[in-house]
Amino acid sequence: MAEEKHKAGFVNIIGNPNVGKSTLMNALVGERISIITSKAQTTRNRIMGIVNGENFQIVYSDTPGVIDPGYKLHEKMMKFVNTAFSDADVLLFVTDITEKEESVSDIISRLEKVQQPVFLLLNKIDLADQNSVEILVESWSKRLKNAKVIPISALEKFNTSAIFDLIIENLPECPPYFPKDQLTDKPERFFVAEILREKVFKYYKKEIPYSVAILIESFKEEEKIIKIRAEIIVERESQKGIIIGHKGKALKNVGSSARRDMENFLQKHVFLETYVKVDKDWRKNDRSLKNFGYNS
Repeated sequence: MAEEKHKAGFVNIIGNPNVGKSTLMNALVGERISIITSKAQTTRNRIMGIVNGENFQIVYSDTPGVIDPGYKLHEKMMKFVNTAFSDADVLLFVTDITEKEESVSDIISRLEKVQQPVFLLLNKIDLADQNSVEILVESWSKRLKNAKVIPISALEKFNTSAIFDLIIENLPECPPYFPKDQLTDKPERFFVAEILREKVFKYYKKEIPYSVAILIESFKEEEKIIKIRAEIIVERESQKGIIIGHKGKALKNVGSSARRDMENFLQKHVFLETYVKVDKDWRKNDRSLKNFGYNS
């Protein structure tokens, strides 16, 4: 019997903000590695999650939602998206049951021209009846003829196994790109920062979360504990006051919640110190953006 050849490739997830890309990524990888909140534009980097089997390696890539750049930060976010179109072996285009065709017309125009296999994933079908879903599947199938349309619920993990089977079927024969025990291309410090940033999105409203960057100043792993010093960067003194809150209560809540998630992720006790620092208009400053990890 002939030995089964190894398959490997990059499977890139694209779509507008808040359609469930990060939830899908986490469901496909089986680990909570991509930030999820109810607010749009929470993913700022391209985050890779690696799934390995004996004869395959899938490198999933979650990208920022497609937006019109308003800051240098947004321009750098969109570079991650553009790269995802060019280096994919398989493209997963995520939309949902409420999204209108006109809001994704630019993405569709680009997808019509790609040579790679495209799967259009109609997400959040748990919020609709079967008849409505069938109508949407037919409509999208006519609109993007080179894509296979799959109704899914990333939250409920409905049809995610079908996506996996189709991906394996369409991966090229190739040796693995990463060591077989590697989960992601990002270091632990990156995910620690993402956990803290997620808490800012959870606990603060309006423009505050979008004005925040996280800098992990130190990450010291000892035998029984990991000591982390993190800076929450804001653009205005007034935002610093809001983050800290009355008698520091708001910042303490964020730190406590983040520490618990960090311990769960790192599987070790964590001592977390958080500070708030003002870096005026950091989203428009190339040097600051590079310092905070937006290097593209």
